[in-house]
Amino acid sequence: MAEAPLELAERALAGVRSGDGAQATVSSERSLLLRFARSRPTQATGIEDLTVDITVVRDGHVAGASTNRTDDDGLAACARAAERAAAAAAGGGERDRAPGPYPGLPAPTPVRAHAGHDGETAFLAPARGGAALEAAFAAAAAHGTEAHGVWTAAETEVAIASTSGVAVSDLLTDAFMKVTAIAPGGRSGYAASAATDSKALDGHGLAERAALKAAFGGQGAEPAHLPPGEYPVVLEPLAVGELLGWLGHLSLNGLAVAEGRSALSGRLGQRVAAPRINLSDSPRYPGTLPRAFDLEGVPKAPLPLIQDGVARGVVHDRRSASLAGNGAESTAHALAPGGAPEGPEPTNLVLVGGGAADEAELCRPIERGVYVTRLWYTNAVRPKETLLTGVTRDGTFLIEDGEVTRPLADLRFTDGVLGVLERTQELSAQPVLTSEGEFYGRRFATGTVCPALRVDGLRFTG
Repeated sequence: MAEAPLELAERALAGVRSGDGAQATVSSERSLLLRFARSRPTQATGIEDLTVDITVVRDGHVAGASTNRTDDDGLAACARAAERAAAAAAGGGERDRAPGPYPGLPAPTPVRAHAGHDGETAFLAPARGGAALEAAFAAAAAHGTEAHGVWTAAETEVAIASTSGVAVSDLLTDAFMKVTAIAPGGRSGYAASAATDSKALDGHGLAERAALKAAFGGQGAEPAHLPPGEYPVVLEPLAVGELLGWLGHLSLNGLAVAEGRSALSGRLGQRVAAPRINLSDSPRYPGTLPRAFDLEGVPKAPLPLIQDGVARGVVHDRRSASLAGNGAESTAHALAPGGAPEGPEPTNLVLVGGGAADEAELCRPIERGVYVTRLWYTNAVRPKETLLTGVTRDGTFLIEDGEVTRPLADLRFTDGVLGVLERTQELSAQPVLTSEGEFYGRRFATGTVCPALRVDGLRFTG
């Protein structure tokens, strides 16, 4: 019988001989990915990976090493490398080296289970992905378009054992599909879906939504052009999720707050968004991608961030909480053992929906504005102001007299995320899970549950 990840973590931990504490983290992945272009399969890949990370704490400094070897010699070599790295981080014996900011490993706390694992998804049947692709190709063809995109599903497990007594394991599944439909004239539409259960990925429905956008107005319809300016907008959930992800990275990050780099530094308790905005990190909210604990083994729990437009909290790992002081504690948002260099971030953002039935209802009060499917190539311009720039993509339309009337050429926006939330007038009723869903390293699936928004004005600069 194969060794369980938690048993492997405990065996790896037993090899550490020095330091003020240590943590062993075992991450396993079994995944399947199918790519397609021009309504044809183009690539299929499968991954089976198991990685052991050993982290050693010494004089408030943290360092570690990783290995794919699970034999005793391989684990011992990894432990020695982690010990040497921690000694170097702590000054290598220099007496005048100041202690580091890490307060030590967390004590064990009971972990609450979640419903984030689906047995059928974990089986990773290629036929299920193939059926989703076939359905997408048929839907795209019915509208005279070609489908491009990805279908992927995975089972992952994270197990942590530490010298402070933490011994936890979390088994998850996730699935994602995206479809870009391209019409003969080059116009495109996009739709995507993520879930813990791959049966929830509707290839036909996604491709149809994408194709209807690509073909909107007919093949000969030329997109309209808008001059730069500030226009009312309706943002689909994919665009909202992109903005909220940046807000989490730039402003809800406890390290950025502690270092004075966040737009929320010194503003907790103040109004920062419209009264309709209620944002939290909710790892067990229905439809999200749940996790039981963070990468320091601290149990997850719901955390209010913005309530009725007022900033109520930010996320912390052990290091950022120690730097913040004033009794701050970890909120279970460590992205790496000992804390990631860029700090903690929310991984289960949930924005509560509003009173509009759908995007069509959000459009009705707008005399002339812009409908945005998603935002692409976004970058921070002035991080402390949450000022971003990026372009609309794969479905940008003109709103006239309350209705979407014709395609628009893509527009560059330059605006602040908090400014967008301050100018939010209404939200659609039903939030949905949005996710990037593609991985360029170790698979760590996250998503944002959010509705569509109507915003009084978004600044377009080109």
